[in-house]
Amino acid sequence: MSSTTGSRIVVTGATGNVGTSVVGLLSEDPRVGSVLGLARRIPEWSPPKTEWAAVDLASERADAAGLLAGADAVIHLAWAFQPTHDPATTWRTNVLGSLRVFEAVAAAGVPTLVHASSVGAYSPGPKEHAVDESWPTHGWPDAAYCREKAYLERVLDTFERDHPGIRVVRMRPAFLFKRESASEQRRIFGGKYLPGPLARPELLPFLPDVPGLRMQALHTDDAAGAYRLAVFTQDARGPYNLAADPPVDAELLGGMTGARPVRLPRTAARTAIATAWGLRLLPASPHLFDAVLRLPLMDCTRARAELGWRPVRTATEVLEEFLRGFQQGAGAATEPLRGRRAG
Repeated sequence: MSSTTGSRIVVTGATGNVGTSVVGLLSEDPRVGSVLGLARRIPEWSPPKTEWAAVDLASERADAAGLLAGADAVIHLAWAFQPTHDPATTWRTNVLGSLRVFEAVAAAGVPTLVHASSVGAYSPGPKEHAVDESWPTHGWPDAAYCREKAYLERVLDTFERDHPGIRVVRMRPAFLFKRESASEQRRIFGGKYLPGPLARPELLPFLPDVPGLRMQALHTDDAAGAYRLAVFTQDARGPYNLAADPPVDAELLGGMTGARPVRLPRTAARTAIATAWGLRLLPASPHLFDAVLRLPLMDCTRARAELGWRPVRTATEVLEEFLRGFQQGAGAATEPLRGRRAG
């Protein structure tokens, strides 16, 4: 990487939850000379050393290789969660769009590719102890999100074999939250009509305690820190788990909100979600719910040892910040993160 003018970093999906944190962090780093943020719509937000390009990476007309020319690293974050009722559309955006990015990285001669994989790429695993990066990444086949993340893991296996001179890093973060993402994530998973004020603790007399509903969370800014470390740690290659402690379950949420956990059978919870999804009242699909019940807990030793990465915030602090943002309709000055209260 250039030592005179600083590194040039291209970030895809630069206006979303993770993208805004990554761009913000890179724009403040003295080792970075410039950041090119790629998004479908150019935002009002103008961080230092950052320029924007409006592009639909899923389009065959997009000149991805031209946009990546001269980059020292590409951080690929672009992803679409919706529409869950049309998995062919998300496949075109997420899988075929990613293939075009990978091909453009090779064509432009970019030396480093950092790809946003996910805990969702993992095959079903344990909830009682954590697994490392060697756990199989075949996803949960019934959930489009997991199926797409797992497929791209296989694509990158081949890409690394065919392009040994390109350093490929795969980040596998837990569920990512921050205050500014609250409105976007409400729309993606709860629907645009779900009122944020319903998240007030006094309105939650009990919490459903579903067997297997135990997962990990991480502040988006802490994930962004790992992405930055991956760019500048020249011997970093392969996958890295990213998560904060403690694991999140009904007991932890009950302690945060004062609500009492009440055991709810998996079938009852899934039936309710499937009904709401089928009526198009809930964007989050029952297939993703099935996957979450089966995702393993992740061991993050490798990220700590090789990248020197440590999350600043606990999972409890992450969720407390997110819930405040949810109640307030928090957002940011980009189209995906626009704030809006419902109800």
